[in-house]
Amino acid sequence: MNWVVVVDDEDFNRKTVARILKKHDFIVTALASGPELLDFLFVKGNTPDLILLDIKMPQMDGFDTMKRLQELLPEEHRIPIVFLTGDTVDETEMKGLRMGAEDFIRKPIYPDVLLHRVNRIIELDRTHKSMAQEIQARSAECESLSRHVVQTLAEAIDAKDTYTNGHSDRVATYSREIAKRYGYSESAQNDIYMMGLLHDVGKIGVPDEIINKPGKLTDEEFAAIKSHPVIGDRILKKVKEMPKLSIGARWHHERYDGRGYPDGLKGEEILEEARIIAVADAYDAMTSHRSYRDILPQEVVRGEIEKGKGSQFDPVFADIMLQMIDEDKEYLMHEE
Repeated sequence: MNWVVVVDDEDFNRKTVARILKKHDFIVTALASGPELLDFLFVKGNTPDLILLDIKMPQMDGFDTMKRLQELLPEEHRIPIVFLTGDTVDETEMKGLRMGAEDFIRKPIYPDVLLHRVNRIIELDRTHKSMAQEIQARSAECESLSRHVVQTLAEAIDAKDTYTNGHSDRVATYSREIAKRYGYSESAQNDIYMMGLLHDVGKIGVPDEIINKPGKLTDEEFAAIKSHPVIGDRILKKVKEMPKLSIGARWHHERYDGRGYPDGLKGEEILEEARIIAVADAYDAMTSHRSYRDILPQEVVRGEIEKGKGSQFDPVFADIMLQMIDEDKEYLMHEE
C-alpha cells in the first residue's frame, strides 16, 4: 500500500486529504507542522512514499521545511514532495518548482485531482528509482570490468621490464594517496589511480632490448625511451569513455621547471594529476631494483625528493610525498 504524509496546520485540510486517500487504500499520516515532519522522518525513522506539504504554516513554512529536508536527505533517499496551497500567485508555484517540488495541488482540494496527481507522482518516483538502481548496477559492472582490463594491461606493461615488478600499481597507489591527502574526492582518487596504472602504457611501443638494457643507452635508444609518453597519449586518447586517462601517460616526465619532456611544460601548465604522478613515479623509481643498483636507502630518496622541490617536482606534492616518507618509519614503501 502507498503511504502518504500530509502536513498542514489546519485540521480540516488534513482530515479532507486523509478521508479521500484512505477511501482508495492509502496509508495516511497527518501532521500539523514542519518540525513534526522532521521529527517523524529523522527521529522516528519513517520513510513514506510521498509528502503533501502546506506552504503557509507557523514556525516553519513549507519552503523552509523543504529546504531543511533537502539538507538532511541524501539524493538517493529523497521523498517526492507536492505542495498544497491556496495561493493563486504564479510566483509561489515557480518558487516551489525551482526548489524541487514535484507538483502543486491548489485548495480547495478536489478528490479526482488529488488522486490523479498522487498516484502519478508515486509511480513516476518508483520508476525513476528503479531505473537509477539499474543504471548504478550496470555502471558498477562496467567499472569493475574496466578496472580489471586496466590492471591486466598495466601488468603486461610491467612485464616488459625485467627489473621492475609492480611498478605501475605502486605508482598508482602512491598517486592516489597523495591525491587523498591533498583533498581529492573518492571519485577523483579513483581516476588518478587509473591514470597511474597506465602512465607507462607507451612503453608497449619501445623495444624490450632497450627497456632492459643494463648499460648506458645511446642517444638513439634514449630517444626511443623518451617517445613513450607520446605513444601512451596516442593510445589512451582512443578510450573515449575515460577522457582524462591519457593525462598521466603524456605528462609524467614533465618537470616543474619546464625542462621535462615531451612538451616542455612548466609549473601549472602541467595538469595537476600529472604533477602528482610525476612525484610518485620518481619515488618508485628510486625505491625499486634496477639492473645497475639496488633499492636506494630511504634517507637518500628523501633527499632527492627534497632537492627536486620546485625544479623537478611541484613543491606542494613533493611536500606531501615527504610527509608520507617521514611517516614510513620502517621503510615499507618500496618494491618487495
